[in-house]
Amino acid sequence: MKGTFISFEGSEGSGKSTQIERLVRRLEQHGRQTLVLREPGGTPIGEEIRHLLLHHTSNGAMAAETELLLFAASRAQLVRERIDPALAAGKVVVCDRFLDSTTVYQGAARRLAIESVHAINQFAVGGRRPDLTLLLDVPVEVSVVRLAQRAGGQRDRIEREDAAFFTRVRDGYLALARTEPQRFAVFDSTGPVDKIAEDIWRAVHERLA
Repeated sequence: MKGTFISFEGSEGSGKSTQIERLVRRLEQHGRQTLVLREPGGTPIGEEIRHLLLHHTSNGAMAAETELLLFAASRAQLVRERIDPALAAGKVVVCDRFLDSTTVYQGAARRLAIESVHAINQFAVGGRRPDLTLLLDVPVEVSVVRLAQRAGGQRDRIEREDAAFFTRVRDGYLALARTEPQRFAVFDSTGPVDKIAEDIWRAVHERLA
């Protein structure tokens, strides 16, 4: 059986973790083997990069270009060490973020040259792209409230960005989804969690069928 690669995207506080957990549980109930990954991270090398990007005490002066290359390095390792072997084994790979996050966060939000972002993305993934990308859309004001309620208000380096940054993130995601409607499915993440989960399942089941 051919493997399927599903990515979840969305701004901070969009509810990805909750919906990933629900989708994976349902996939396994239907007899599908799954592998759940996150970005940055998912491998020993990637987790070290994740700590450097998000939590290290000396990362406050990180240049946007450095950030871009570190995300790409983590992704390159993830594709070759985890994603490609799992897909070859017929598993459904569910990844919390993938290359679209870099297109949006480092391209649209950090305003790095989009041609450079695309070139680095492609080099990192070696042509690997999700079969289906589930975008959980949430207004910036809702995202801010959810972040404040989560983890006692403790935020990583990117979560501490301002509202203008996250407005560019949201706009970037929606623009990207419009350019690839065959790959993206967009969901209003302000609705009831159960309804969102059902809508996601329909989109995934259709793709798997």
